[in-house]
Amino acid sequence: MANSFDVTWDYLCPFARNAHEHLVEGLRAGADWDVNFRFFSLAQAHLSEDSPPVWDDPTSHVGVLAGLAGIVVREKKADRFLDAHAGLFRARHDQSLDLRDRQAVSGALDAIGLDGADVVEEALSGWPADMARAEHEEAVQRWEVFGVPTFISGERAVFVRLMSRPAGDAKLAESTIDKVVDLMDGFADLNEYKFTKIPR
Repeated sequence: MANSFDVTWDYLCPFARNAHEHLVEGLRAGADWDVNFRFFSLAQAHLSEDSPPVWDDPTSHVGVLAGLAGIVVREKKADRFLDAHAGLFRARHDQSLDLRDRQAVSGALDAIGLDGADVVEEALSGWPADMARAEHEEAVQRWEVFGVPTFISGERAVFVRLMSRPAGDAKLAESTIDKVVDLMDGFADLNEYKFTKIPR
């Protein structure tokens, strides 16, 4: 039986990039996971209470437009989601592109064979923002999610920081995610486990 879990993402966070590259690499190699990718906006999470929500003006808040584009691909072209997901992370973290820029987002999607302009237009059509808001708000209200990546299984939610990328190693990717999920599901008494410093 497949491991079933949700994982939050926002293309802004390098730790989300690391975890999602492990997820993408493992899934492409046939890992036995049933993953629900859930958008969580860091821009929205860090807004002051009296500010208008980011969903009202996605191109004014870094990461939101790209997140909405990811939702469009996830919902309308699910077989291309992993490619688009990896491509949008690359645009931010390998190419240092501004994900508020429509051309940057559409170009990242063009590069993996999608019609980027079409996806961006759909991303700004209204329904992706409604879906993003619903996913974000449920994550906050139900699981008290505050960041990305957060792994969710049932009523358990765990914020995770993985320090390394899989670098094309599918076995490493699969074992890394399996360890995260096994710890979440199998050792609920562990609330926090964090190294005080990382040897480099």
